[in-house]
Amino acid sequence: MSSEEIRKRFLEFFKARGHAVVPSSSLIPDDPSVLLTTAGMQQFKKYYTGELDAMKDFGSKNTASVQKSFRTSDIDEVGDETHLTFFEMLGNFSFGGYWKKEAIDLAHEFIVKELGLEISYVTVFKGSDTVPKDEESKAIWKSLGVSDIREEGMEDVFWGPTGTSGPCGPTTEIYCKSVGGADVEIWNIVFNEFLSTGSREELLEGKAKLTPLKIKGIDTGMGLERLAMIVQKKKNIFETDLFEPLLSIFPNEPSLDARTKRILVDHTRGSVFLISDGVTPSNKGTGYILRRIVRRIVVLYSMAKQGSLEKYEGGEYIKHMIRACVEIYGDAYPELNQRRTINAIEEETKKFDKTMSAGFRELMKLDSLDAKKAFSLYESYGLPYEVIKEFGRERARNLTREDFDKEFKKHQELSRAGAEKKFGGHGLVLDTGELKAGSEEEMKKVLRLHTATHLLQQALREVLGLEVHQMGSDITPERTRFDFSFARKMTPEEIKKTEELVNTKIKEDLPVSFKEMPKEEAEKIGALHFFKEKYPEKVKVYYVGRDIASAWSREFCGGPHVTHTGEIGHFKIAKEEAVGAGIRRVRGVLGD
Repeated sequence: MSSEEIRKRFLEFFKARGHAVVPSSSLIPDDPSVLLTTAGMQQFKKYYTGELDAMKDFGSKNTASVQKSFRTSDIDEVGDETHLTFFEMLGNFSFGGYWKKEAIDLAHEFIVKELGLEISYVTVFKGSDTVPKDEESKAIWKSLGVSDIREEGMEDVFWGPTGTSGPCGPTTEIYCKSVGGADVEIWNIVFNEFLSTGSREELLEGKAKLTPLKIKGIDTGMGLERLAMIVQKKKNIFETDLFEPLLSIFPNEPSLDARTKRILVDHTRGSVFLISDGVTPSNKGTGYILRRIVRRIVVLYSMAKQGSLEKYEGGEYIKHMIRACVEIYGDAYPELNQRRTINAIEEETKKFDKTMSAGFRELMKLDSLDAKKAFSLYESYGLPYEVIKEFGRERARNLTREDFDKEFKKHQELSRAGAEKKFGGHGLVLDTGELKAGSEEEMKKVLRLHTATHLLQQALREVLGLEVHQMGSDITPERTRFDFSFARKMTPEEIKKTEELVNTKIKEDLPVSFKEMPKEEAEKIGALHFFKEKYPEKVKVYYVGRDIASAWSREFCGGPHVTHTGEIGHFKIAKEEAVGAGIRRVRGVLGD
């Protein structure tokens, strides 16, 4: 059974049992407490807390998805037979629709009857000082004929919140045997019944408070890569149809050992998904993660093939892998962009190539490497931690990721403090929320693009119809990125009309103002708002026009904006593309 067939069977199975199939969300989450989407439940977080209504948004209290995910916690382990950065998570979710019996019954039916696999054993929560033992799950598994049921503690079978706080609860895990005889965890069923006031780490340390959720929820996750390994009877995930075509691109040479090839494949695959979701290499946030993995590709290939960093010659192999990734995943994720990925990696490689060899020579001069020296190498030459650790060898034996990250955090805090001082208490900080700016000059550009985004949404609704609604946005000094609901690709004529409409409103030099009012009143006058946001009872409505009643554009928004549209300058749509089923993305830029 191919991985494509597994995805299809999973979604069809749950759709036939009353679940709404929801497209994967972006790897860039709406939740500001996390950098990347690490699990399928992240896009549903507010449905567990009751802030959003699943029946209203999906027509069902139960959903299913195949979510693209990215984790960096095990990045140093990538290269063995199990660890990855990017992966796909199959999941079914319920927000008060069903509880433990239904969740376990569905999982058992899918594994045993749909896929024809045998369950090796399952785990259940053995209880703690604050949460009782999960006797209910144990009894359900016994009734299904599973005899090997193992009890484990909070460290293993209690799922903590995603981010700094959120829903959490005990879990039950399903294990199946691999072709090599090892027991592999393939499915984790979380019973979200508590709200944690702290992170998972704080929860384990006893520092977080647990309060019962008003509505209990089911959150499950099953890694496609592991499942494919079991179903396809492969010894490890890299022998499955998700990886084998990518690994076969490299020549069979001793210099490129299995570990190196796996890292190259994993990091290239992750880069394709990050770049296609709008990430660009930088020294901040998600851009820093992308920069790390791209530069590691360059270093590992150069060292494996040439034994030095004097010249990088792996570009053609990486291009082949990018094309193969888009071919393998293109049907499931139509937003994947081959050309943009190749261009972004080539540009980053050129930047790195200028300092790479100099940085490597400097690394070789050092007798020992602590966190401060390692960060200095990163800051001066762009050498990522992985490269320093790997090629520092004995000199870096005492260097840890934790210490390096502490140095990096110190640097970020100094930068943030400087940015806040420059902004004169304005409130924006470096790389947070929808708006991102690092200087007063960047702030001016961001305000122009932010206001242009309001004009863009109204223009899209006039050109394409009122079914257009905001699905997400991100604004930097270089561009605005606006996601919206629409079922098809925009035509060149529609793109032109939208641009012309925005620029007409800019030329009219309309005033931009706001009015505070009750949320209910704002909704009655037709002010647009992002359905995933939770708004207070009193909101700000920014409007473009002489007064709020006759305004051309009205939106819930916290600001800030320019005072007149004439300040924006010329607006142009640089790109229009798909980011998921029924969701399009527009990238807009400003000219002189």
